[in-house]
Amino acid sequence: MEHENHTVVKEFILQGLAWKWELQMLLSALLLIFYAIILPGNILIIVTIRSDVHLGSPMFFFLSNLAFMDICYSIVTPPNMMANLFTRQKTISYQACMAQIFFIHFLGGAEFFLLIAMAVDRYVAICHPLRYVAVVTRVVCWVLVLCAWGGGFIHSMIQMGLILPLPFCGPNELDNFFCDVTQIIRLACTNTYFLEFAMFINSGLVTTACFILLLISYGALLIKVKMGSSQGKSKAASTCITHIIIVFIMFCPAIYIYCHPFRDFPFDKLVGFFHTVVFPLMNPMIYTLRNKEVKVAILRMLRKYKLRRDV
Repeated sequence: MEHENHTVVKEFILQGLAWKWELQMLLSALLLIFYAIILPGNILIIVTIRSDVHLGSPMFFFLSNLAFMDICYSIVTPPNMMANLFTRQKTISYQACMAQIFFIHFLGGAEFFLLIAMAVDRYVAICHPLRYVAVVTRVVCWVLVLCAWGGGFIHSMIQMGLILPLPFCGPNELDNFFCDVTQIIRLACTNTYFLEFAMFINSGLVTTACFILLLISYGALLIKVKMGSSQGKSKAASTCITHIIIVFIMFCPAIYIYCHPFRDFPFDKLVGFFHTVVFPLMNPMIYTLRNKEVKVAILRMLRKYKLRRDV
């Protein structure tokens, strides 16, 4: 089709999570609950790590950065979704839709790369404990974090470089509650077969490869811990298991979304809701429930705050 023969799409219509208004209100209430937990939970982790000298190791430095990324990620799609639910407006402008896609892949990619950096940190800590302090310095930690942000930015710019030139001339309805490449591409007024294949490689195969490599690395670390001395074995194993849980929570929904063909499946919306809204909640919950040092530090900080208020 010739782009000049059609009206340029200036906004998209989001169908939302459900067709029934009552069900949408129920989901919006759940969304508010999740949102009320995500932000305070991650902020509490960041404040605790920054203010407690006992949590000065690189592992907690990476954790605080992961919590910050979760906060940023949690404000990309839920606010617009809640606004549409309460105002009964289902539209999103073309510019806002493109911005949503950019930040979803920017922050999502940055989190994936940060998990790889955390795996490197655990490898050095478990396999080379005597050299750990000398190798994983604060400068190295900052370099790894900046590389994670840079990797997410490059990944997102590749997506945007493929999407922005596309002509959109109608239809403009998205059967979802947020904008993402899997549905936007199908609305383009051009043949997108090769573009879908490129997106599949950039998002699907790369995500799957990172997921497999992380599982292999943590599996090798668990074997190393099991074969090592008993000193610190339980703590190292618990840390690795915690990281594996987070890897599963963050990667599995992304693999489902971007590895199947670009067409609708019954669980797409549910997985998308879990991927964009629920999984940022998992980071503070898992680390505070499974990490004794974090729990002790939080209690210590709350006691100090209470004493200051009493004084």
